[in-house]
Amino acid sequence: MANTADIRNGLCIKHNDKLFQIIEFQHVKPGKGPAFVRTKMRQIESGRVLDHTFSAGHKIEPVRIENREHQYLYQESTDYVFMNNESFEQINIPAKMVEKPLFLQEGMVVNILFHAEEETPLVVDLPMYIISEVTYTEPGVKGDTATNSMKLATIASGAEVKVPLFIDNGEIIKIDTRTGIYVERVKK
Repeated sequence: MANTADIRNGLCIKHNDKLFQIIEFQHVKPGKGPAFVRTKMRQIESGRVLDHTFSAGHKIEPVRIENREHQYLYQESTDYVFMNNESFEQINIPAKMVEKPLFLQEGMVVNILFHAEEETPLVVDLPMYIISEVTYTEPGVKGDTATNSMKLATIASGAEVKVPLFIDNGEIIKIDTRTGIYVERVKK
């Protein structure tokens, strides 16, 4: 058992029977009254952010988690199959644990957060950016580079992304997986 003095950014704790990761914290010692620790925590399963205040010396239960690299292989019914890059073990992950499954590409390396004591997967983190080919979009018109207008484009994985008007079929683009927003065109 640890207490609030052990809180640091990135620490995972069990709070109200759920797993949370500390995003940021602030130790406050007011002039009057007892000290306390103000935290911003992200629930691991849902990704929801919660503000919580602990009184100084409050007991917390730290949880050991591990981040492991896995390679995405294929989809099997409602699960996604990943392979550990070190042991070559395969693991099935339910679709609900992958935040943006339409951005998954075969062979993509992802980070999977594991509960170390129970050996259970918690979260699948995609890379920050992916590079993909545009498989379908309406044709662009010469001179459409001046405005900030966007159009829908379908990429190789089937996801739809808004792209500038000058992007055509077959072009390679870079996409931010956190927001699903077009970043830039990639030269071949």
